Amino acid sequence: MADTQQVDTQQVDTQQGEAKADRRTERRVARLARSIDSFSKAHGGAEAQVAYLGERGARIVLVGEDGAWGDLVARSHETARLAVEKSGLTVHEDFDGEFAAKVTTGRYEWSRMAGIQVGGPSNT
Repeated sequence: MADTQQVDTQQVDTQQGEAKADRRTERRVARLARSIDSFSKAHGGAEAQVAYLGERGARIVLVGEDGAWGDLVARSHETARLAVEKSGLTVHEDFDGEFAAKVTTGRYEWSRMAGIQVGGPSNT
């Protein structure tokens, strides 16, 4: 008699689907890490903070050594955390205190934040 083995095709499909999702996540992490590295190099280094955005994912706030800031959005907090770790940046738990004080804002930011109250462009 031949030795036969029954394969659960649903389990195989699930494993293949998980492997595909893992590869997709790895590509997203690598793409975010490249953007983070680019920002860091352009601004003499950087630090980061990862914040939940609920179902939308997570926001990575970057603050350069020169005071410039930017942000990226990841589909999940885990993806954002892995990207920041891959970039080797210091990660802050909160955006307050010394970390927030490193941000330099210019005329554009002030006019957009204040709007027409201080003579900036209106939001309409």
